[in-house]
Amino acid sequence: TRIINMNKLILLSTLTFSFFTFAVETTKIGDVDLGETEHSEAFLFIKNNMLGKWKGKLTQDSGNVINASYHFKLVSNGNTIREELIEDGVEMFTTYSDKDGELVIKHYCALGTEPMFKVARLSSNSIAFKSDPQPGYHKDHHNFVRSIAWEMVGSNKMIMKNSIFIDGKIENNKASIKRTY
Repeated sequence: TRIINMNKLILLSTLTFSFFTFAVETTKIGDVDLGETEHSEAFLFIKNNMLGKWKGKLTQDSGNVINASYHFKLVSNGNTIREELIEDGVEMFTTYSDKDGELVIKHYCALGTEPMFKVARLSSNSIAFKSDPQPGYHKDHHNFVRSIAWEMVGSNKMIMKNSIFIDGKIENNKASIKRTY
């Protein structure tokens, strides 16, 4: 009986090991194992708080109020967040991804520019970005977004503030949005 019990133990150990071996999956494209990537705190803040669809109103610097919606989606094997935003019917998008441990933000703007941003501030309930000088935009020659800030108000409401240069002058906008899923 001791040999039978030992055989049962070996069989059980083998089955348990096999189960755990097959339960671990990796993402592949064809035969290329994509592996896992470590992410910055800023990337994780967006991933953990902002994914999903959001809708609400954006108040422009002039006081004009327009419809606004934002959809944050994890893509590229979990290594990029794509934000699709629609303000007053005009669609734009922004990408968030890490490079060398730093969050890189690139906005494809309806103003015809593609500003890049760096993290200016990160807290437990907010994140703010400032314009990266790398694309070479200058307020006297280009219309572009200068800064963006997101503040979580609970888990299903956000406040977004941005400042943009239009014809050399700064305009500040503010959106109040709620999660729709």
